[in-house]
Amino acid sequence: MKIIIRLPNWLGDVVMSTAFIYATRQLYPGAIIDVIIKKELGGIASLIPGINNIHLFSKQDHKGLSGVYRFGKSLRTQHYDIFFNLPYSLSSFVMAWASNAKQRIGFNKEGGMFLLTQAFQKPANLHRVDEYVYLLEKLSGKTITNKQVKLIAAKPNLANNTVIVNFNSEASSRRMPLDKGRSIINTLIKNFKDTTFTFVGSQKEAAFVDELLAGIDTQMLQNMAGKTDLKGLAKLMAGSRAVLTTDSGPAHLGNALGTPTIVLFGAGNENNTAPYNKQGLEVIRYGELACEPCVRNSCKLYGIPKCMEMLDEIKIIKALSLHLNHA
Repeated sequence: MKIIIRLPNWLGDVVMSTAFIYATRQLYPGAIIDVIIKKELGGIASLIPGINNIHLFSKQDHKGLSGVYRFGKSLRTQHYDIFFNLPYSLSSFVMAWASNAKQRIGFNKEGGMFLLTQAFQKPANLHRVDEYVYLLEKLSGKTITNKQVKLIAAKPNLANNTVIVNFNSEASSRRMPLDKGRSIINTLIKNFKDTTFTFVGSQKEAAFVDELLAGIDTQMLQNMAGKTDLKGLAKLMAGSRAVLTTDSGPAHLGNALGTPTIVLFGAGNENNTAPYNKQGLEVIRYGELACEPCVRNSCKLYGIPKCMEMLDEIKIIKALSLHLNHA
């Protein structure tokens, strides 16, 4: 049996899809299980146990639907028995169709029913992890009870009280506003004297982190934004005491590595997209606005997301204090 899984397109979704990969391994213990993942996220795939081969897909190298088709066609020599398609996009369906896999399984979205051999209705109001596994349950007729969202990364030798901080997000409604971010940083410095707060982010987020930390002169802060790849970020998180993060991909990364993770929620709905593992997880939101959660990428009502500006810093300190030593 040869199985290939087209993984989702965003970091958090890829992490949440690890439960699908583990469940597939349970149902098909002797199978070869390969994955397709965006080239930019390829480093994460190497942290998921149970994968045999990783196929990197780049939109730059395979432009448009014709490029996607050529990529899918290149998989025909592998003679896959099952192609599981986790994204909902038309391009991913075209890729599955071009692969000539005997079974092509996915959700019935964006014309999927015409390009897949079996397309199931996407369930409503499920957590993303349960949604992915639902696809496998529908195909197999079996209930998956042991859902594991898990990554494995080597731990570096970090200072005993290091906290990884991510205030970034692709969506402005989930990104920490600058003034609120600086206020939280000053509160952290005041309450945790012997802690190093390491700020992280991608290269395109580095300018935001630079602006966030400008004028705050303390040896307690370390700026690693734009200086690590995803594997490096995972290594930093695996060796830290805790992760303090906005609702974003790094929240799922820290949680899947088993690091205590405190997630600051604004526009997102934690019932659907919060990190899945409950142990060591703390979700904090303001929760007093009628518009929460709006699930929008930008704040249409206030401009700067008020749900983030009003976060209770005392709650953040209390959550972190469970994992840190007070000075």
